[in-house]
Amino acid sequence: MIGIFLSLFSVEVNSVTGAELFQSLPKSACKPYQWLHKNYQQALALLFAVEEINRDPHLLPNISLGFHLYNTYHSDERTLESSLRWLSGEDKLIPNYSCRKQDKSVAVIGGVTSALSIQMGTLLDLYKFPQISYGPFDSILSDKIQFPSLYQMAPKDSSLHQGLVHLMVYFKWNWIGLVATDDIRGEKFLWEIRKEMLKNDVCVSFTEKIPVSERGHMKSHEDFMTRILESPSEVIVIHGDADSLMILRYSQIPLFLIKKLWIGTSHWDITMRPVYRQGHNFHGALIFSYLISEVPGFKTFLRTVKPSKYPDDILLRGFWLSVFRCSDQLENEEQGICSPNASLETLPLCSFDMTMSGLSYTIYNTVYAVAWALHEIFLRKSEKNSMRDEGYLVFHSWQLHSFLKNTQFNNSAGDHMFVDEKRSSEARYAIMNYIFFPNETDALVKVGQFVPTAPLGEDFTICEDVIVWGWWKSQVPRGVCSESCGPGLRKISLEGQVTCCYDCSPCPEGEISSQLNADQCKKCPEDKYPNEQRDRCLSKAVTFLTVKEPLGMTLTCMAVSFSLLTALVLGVFVKFQDTPIVKANNRTLSYTLLISLIFCFLCSLLFIGHPTTATCLLRQTVFAVVFTVAVSSILAKTIIVVVAFRGIRPGSRIRMFMHPRMSVYVVLICSGLQVTLCGIWLGTSPPFPEADTHSEYAHIIIRCNEGSVFAFYSVLGYIAFLALGSFTVAFLARNLPDAFNEAKFITFSMLVFCSVWVSFLPTYQSTKGKAMVAVEIFSILASSAGLLACIFIPKCYVILLKPDRNTQRQIKNK
Repeated sequence: MIGIFLSLFSVEVNSVTGAELFQSLPKSACKPYQWLHKNYQQALALLFAVEEINRDPHLLPNISLGFHLYNTYHSDERTLESSLRWLSGEDKLIPNYSCRKQDKSVAVIGGVTSALSIQMGTLLDLYKFPQISYGPFDSILSDKIQFPSLYQMAPKDSSLHQGLVHLMVYFKWNWIGLVATDDIRGEKFLWEIRKEMLKNDVCVSFTEKIPVSERGHMKSHEDFMTRILESPSEVIVIHGDADSLMILRYSQIPLFLIKKLWIGTSHWDITMRPVYRQGHNFHGALIFSYLISEVPGFKTFLRTVKPSKYPDDILLRGFWLSVFRCSDQLENEEQGICSPNASLETLPLCSFDMTMSGLSYTIYNTVYAVAWALHEIFLRKSEKNSMRDEGYLVFHSWQLHSFLKNTQFNNSAGDHMFVDEKRSSEARYAIMNYIFFPNETDALVKVGQFVPTAPLGEDFTICEDVIVWGWWKSQVPRGVCSESCGPGLRKISLEGQVTCCYDCSPCPEGEISSQLNADQCKKCPEDKYPNEQRDRCLSKAVTFLTVKEPLGMTLTCMAVSFSLLTALVLGVFVKFQDTPIVKANNRTLSYTLLISLIFCFLCSLLFIGHPTTATCLLRQTVFAVVFTVAVSSILAKTIIVVVAFRGIRPGSRIRMFMHPRMSVYVVLICSGLQVTLCGIWLGTSPPFPEADTHSEYAHIIIRCNEGSVFAFYSVLGYIAFLALGSFTVAFLARNLPDAFNEAKFITFSMLVFCSVWVSFLPTYQSTKGKAMVAVEIFSILASSAGLLACIFIPKCYVILLKPDRNTQRQIKNK
């Protein structure tokens, strides 16, 4: 005989206050027994296994296997009462005494929860009775020092939390509520899943612990359900067994639809509820149930179960009356039972399931484990004793331990089973979708699976298109604390909040984010820039002042035109070199000045086009030298005018400077100093081409880096010094009387020259890219044109248009 404890009835305990405690009989605190209809499949699985074993000629031959069936309640007192009743063998509880004439009870199958297994094990271990738990695997029960007589047949749930987090990550949920039983197993689950959630950046919205006592259920379900319904999270994971989650089964859930997605674990039967309660509040729930192999013949057996098949089974009769809602006919023996031809297959899912549950499968294997252990012990005894002597059938229950812990077998479904917990297999899970149809029927549909032992990438599979979500939406529920930050945005942590709760902020200037929920924005490479949405980098356009664009073409035309005009003026001076006005103003200096102005105009062309090493070296140095020659020539002209008029006075010391080559010396000395400065510049820190990626947005400017800024401004400063000197001398000599005096024209030319370059400095510093180059070219052309216009145009006007004024007689008359 096998003793088996199943949870077939529940007792609803009323909440009793201290004032009401002694105002009624104790029994009135408990409501009548209520059938847990779905659990009756476990009793039928037990019956099916026993009948199979008794029909098998190779397993326990000539021996019949039977069982004593007891109900367990979710309370310490009732569990101990049932255990003592089984040990005594009678209705009376007599500790340490068995009323059975010939005790052939060998083992106990029981413990739908860890708490019940511990309560039973504490008592049964006193008598060394083997106890095999069919409830969820608990590592605490594997401690053979504390529970030496207890075995577990359920697969290990050590990977369940990983499967749940896989589901969260797949649907991008990161704001999850956790509900677990208030016991050691629940604490272990919470610790494991929190750790796994932390690895995958999933946050816990709230944690609720379910009390495990019946009175605690009825006392706290109102507060419990209120807290869940008011929680901000739409996705809630529930871990516990069917008995522990009685609070959800019998709680007064509001009539309005609950906008929550429930994710249940393997031992919570979400379909198990009173018939008068609808399951629409759990519509769309996802359940991780055991993925088990189908036991051949079990469904056929269930279809044939009827009270007429087992007329002596009063338990089946009571179940039949309750599940088919018959009136109580137990007192009327003559009246036939109602619905005698009905089938369990017609019952709704909330009352009975034709598919073998995980607990029924474990009970089925547990019965076979005991049978194989008995078969082995009888086989050993039969080798020593004669088969005719029935003494080999007599043994003590404690002798079964050595055989039971080594038992292994292949069941009819093809699975290899072990009783040793160390060799137990890892649980595999089918992901089921609970659907409650409008016609008040419900179903569980497989939408995926999680097999921890499968290769990485193949362990978790889900068919999203098949899943039916809750009534309130047809798409995947929003299981996040904050909406995702799209591309171009970054997450901003909220003070005092978890990492899953954040605000979104646009990326700073020059940075992008191309992914969802980016913690930080990143800068684009130097050759790229962010687009307007700041979600990707675009290649910058390479730019420089080219002759093909309007500005470059205009400046080029101006430079060539002015250089040709200067060459034309030079031609006029050469042609009319013997005229008084040309001779009076030092032809050599005029030729030198005009030639230098031609190069001044042409050197601006070095600033147009793609900068190269050669052009960068030449543009500033050539510009500095030719401008120095031009300004030096003007300075020499001015000095000659002053010397010419001051030197004619008797006893003047300036007469010593009246040397025919003095003007050449002035030009050579001044230009030589500038050449020296340029040589030092090129020798120490020469200009070079570079790509400027920061000055202009969305552009890479190819420009010349001056190398040494000090040298650049020193060269310009030297030219400014010469120009200021020429302006000062010319201004002082502007009123000297004679027709040959060109100091007035030089004064005006230097005024224009200085005005252009004084304006150039702030403008040059405030511009970037092509505009900076254009400013320098314009300054070169404007200052050169000013010198040409102020000094030579009046002379050309007289030479070409007023030749009568360009005669010796006319000059003498003045």
